[in-house]
Amino acid sequence: MTSSPEHHTGPIARQTPVRSTYRLQLRPDALTFADARAIAEYLQQLGISHLYLSPVMTAARGSTHGYDVTDPTVVAAGLGGPTGLKALSDEVRSRGMGLIVDLVPNHVGVADPRQNAWWWDVLRLGKESQYAGWFDIDWTPGNGAGGRIALPVLAGENDPAALTVDRSGPEPMLALHDMRFPIAPGTDGENALRIHDKQHYRLVNWKSGLCGYRRYFTVGGLAAIRQEEPAVFEAAHRELAAWCEHDLIDGVRVDHPDGLAQPAEYLRRLRQLIGPQRLLLVEKVLATREPLDATLPIDGTTGYDALTELGGVLIDPDGEKQLTELSRQFTGHGSDRAWFFEQEHRIRRAVAETMLVPEVRRLVAAVKRDARADAFDTMALTNAAIEVLSFMPVYRTDYAPLAGMIGAVVAEVARRNAELTAPLQVLVTALAAGGEAATRFHQVGGAVTAKAVEDTMFYRAARLVSLQEMGSDPARFGCSVVEFHLANAERAARWPATMTTLSTHDTKRGEDVRARIGMLSQVPDIWARSVSTWEEMAPGPDGATTLFLLQNMFGVWPADGRPAAAVSGLRERLHQFAEKAVREAGTQSSWEEPDIEFETAVHRWIDTVIDGPVGAELGEFVTDLATHAWTDSLAQKLLQLCGPGIPDIYQGCELWEDSLVDPDNRRPVDFTHRSLLLQSLTGTPDLDASGAVKMWIAAYALWLRRERPDCFVGGTYTPLFAAGDRAAHLLSYARGRAGETPEVIVAVTRHSIRLDEAGGWADTVLDLPQGHWTDRLTGHTFSGRARLEKLFARLPVALLVR
Repeated sequence: MTSSPEHHTGPIARQTPVRSTYRLQLRPDALTFADARAIAEYLQQLGISHLYLSPVMTAARGSTHGYDVTDPTVVAAGLGGPTGLKALSDEVRSRGMGLIVDLVPNHVGVADPRQNAWWWDVLRLGKESQYAGWFDIDWTPGNGAGGRIALPVLAGENDPAALTVDRSGPEPMLALHDMRFPIAPGTDGENALRIHDKQHYRLVNWKSGLCGYRRYFTVGGLAAIRQEEPAVFEAAHRELAAWCEHDLIDGVRVDHPDGLAQPAEYLRRLRQLIGPQRLLLVEKVLATREPLDATLPIDGTTGYDALTELGGVLIDPDGEKQLTELSRQFTGHGSDRAWFFEQEHRIRRAVAETMLVPEVRRLVAAVKRDARADAFDTMALTNAAIEVLSFMPVYRTDYAPLAGMIGAVVAEVARRNAELTAPLQVLVTALAAGGEAATRFHQVGGAVTAKAVEDTMFYRAARLVSLQEMGSDPARFGCSVVEFHLANAERAARWPATMTTLSTHDTKRGEDVRARIGMLSQVPDIWARSVSTWEEMAPGPDGATTLFLLQNMFGVWPADGRPAAAVSGLRERLHQFAEKAVREAGTQSSWEEPDIEFETAVHRWIDTVIDGPVGAELGEFVTDLATHAWTDSLAQKLLQLCGPGIPDIYQGCELWEDSLVDPDNRRPVDFTHRSLLLQSLTGTPDLDASGAVKMWIAAYALWLRRERPDCFVGGTYTPLFAAGDRAAHLLSYARGRAGETPEVIVAVTRHSIRLDEAGGWADTVLDLPQGHWTDRLTGHTFSGRARLEKLFARLPVALLVR
C-alpha cells in the first residue's frame, strides 16, 4: 500500500497528540507487552497514533481481560512487568506514537483471597487490619452475619461440613475445596468449623442475599475499594504517577467511574495527578439525551454515545412497523416504546429485589441513619427506595447537568403510589443530607441500571437486536440524519477530543455484525417471511429466543458461500452465545437456576439450523445481501474515522469481524495476516469477503488525520446535503481547520437496498465547495456539482480532499 508513514529514529517530544487509538486486549497467554511491540510497526503503517491498552496491573491468575486486578501497585509480570511496559513505551515513542492505559479504580479481584494481599489482611485481622477502611465493608451488627464479613462463596448447604485446615504452607488456612481463607492469630485449633466461627468473616451461600462488602454490580469476586480515602488513592495510583513522571503514557481511560463514591472529586484528583495535557476519558454510559457533565476535568467518554448515532443513522425508519409486528407475532409484544418502558421498570424492580439485595439493604440502613428515622418501617422504606431506583433514567444523577432529576422522579413515584408518601419523605430527608445514603443511592442506581437494562432487557427484546447495545435506546428506532449532524456538531464544539468507537471489549455485538443486522430494517418484509418459513421448517425453543437468536445468527453467518458448519469454531461460538443469552434474559433459564431441559432444546435447535435447510437458506440470504451489509459497515467506519472526536479501532476491526458478546469479542487477533495484507494492497480493493476494502478505507482515513490533524480534533464540522430524487440516500459532512473553508468531505451511501430498488442515484448531485476534490480511496477527482452515480461508481463511500 502506498503510504508514507512517519519514521523517527529517536525519542520525540513528550505527549504525542492523540489522533487515533487502537485498542489492544492484553493477556499473558496471547498478547503481552513484547507482542504489542512486535505489532507497533504495523499499527504505525496503518496510521494509528496511540496504542490503547487494557488494564496492565497484576490481575487474577488466568485472567483474559485484566479487570480483576489483585494488586494495583504492580504491573503484571505475565505481561512483561514494568520493564516490558517501559520497553513498549520506548518502542512506540520512537515511532512518533504513544500509549493510553486503562485504569480500574472501582474494584479489585478477591475471588482467590491469597492473590490479594490487602483483602487477605482484612479477612485475617478484621477491623484491626490497616486495610480495613480501604474496602467498603458492612461491619454493622445487623449485616446478616453478626457483624462479620459475609463471603458469598458456598454453593450448597453441606459445604461447611467440607471445611478443613490446610497446614501445608507457612501459615494454617481454612480450606474449602480449592479455596483458601486466612485464620486469625490465636484462633487455630483442631475443628475447622469451630475455627471458622472465630474468624472476622463468615462463609455464606451465594444465594443467601448476604454479602459483607460492596461489589462490582453483582460480582462477588470483585470488591469495591474506597478511592475517596487519600491512602487508597495514593496506593492505587502510585504506578500511574511514576508513568507520568517518566513520560511513559499520554492518557488514561477510567473504567466504571460511576461506581465510585465521588466520581467528580475522583476525576479532579486524577486530572491533577496526570497533568493538563494528557488525555482523560471515562467509561460513561450516557442515557438518551443525557449530557456529559462539562464541569468534569475530562476530555470525553469512551464512545458509546457516538456508537449509537453512527449505527442508528443507517437504520431505515420505514422498517419499524413491520419489525414491530414480527416481534409481536413471535414474542407477544412489539418491543415498542411502551413495552420497553414497562419492561425496564419491571426488570429494575426485580434486580433490586433479588440480585442487589445486600446493596439495597445497606442503602436503606444508611437512609434510616441519615434521616434519623431508626424506628421507621424497613419494608416500606425498602419498597420506596426500590420504586424510585426503578424509574431512574440514568446511571446516577449527581452530575451537574442532572440537578433536579431525583426530585422529578420522586414526585412521579409519589403521584403513582399515594401509600409511599411517608417513606418517600424519609428517603428525601436522607438524600437531602448529602451523606452516606446519597452516596449509596447513586452507587446502587448504576448497578440497577447496568444489570436491568444492558444485562437483561437487551437479551429479552427481539425487534431489531442491533439497537440493543451499550449506551443505546432500542425503543428509538434509529437516528435521523438531522439528529446525527447536530450531535456531531455538538461533539466537535464541546468534546473535540472525546473517544468515538464502534466496537469494544464490552459491546454486545461487533460493529460489522451490528451493521448487517441493522440492514434488516431495509428488508423487513423479506425478513419476516423468511423467519416465519424457517420457524415452520425448524420450530425454535420459544418465540422470543428464536427471533433473537436468528438475528444474531444472520449477523455472523459466513458471507462467502461456505456453510456455517465448515467455518472453524462458529458452531461452538453460537452455542456459547445462546447459552449466555438465554441466561441473561432470565425468562426461560438463568445463571442462578439454569433450566437444562430448555437449554438443551436451544442447543438442539441451533444444530438443526446449522446442519439443515434453514442454515442453507440463511446462507443464501446473507450472500444475497452481503454487498449491502458491507456498504453499511464501510459507511459507519468512515463516518467514525473522520468524524468529531478521536476514533478508536478495536483490535482486529480494520477487517470484517464477526464478534458476538464477550468473551467471543476478546479472541486473539491474527496480526501477521493483517500486516501482510496491508503491505500487499496496491489499488482500490473490491467489496468482498476478504475485508481488504475496510482496511483500505481505515488506512486512508487515518493517514489523512495524520496529514491534516487540525481538520479533525478541534476542526470544524459542516453538514452537507444532496439535491435530487435520491438525496435522502446520501450522508455527508465536511471537516476543516477552525475559521477556514473545509478541506475534507466524507460521503457515504445510506439504505442501499432501497436505493437499488429505486433504480440507483439517477440525477442526484452533491454541490462541492470551491476547488478540485480528489477521492483518496479511488483517485478520482471532482469539482463543482458532483453526480453521485459517478462519485460512488467504484465504492459506496468517498473521502474527498481539496
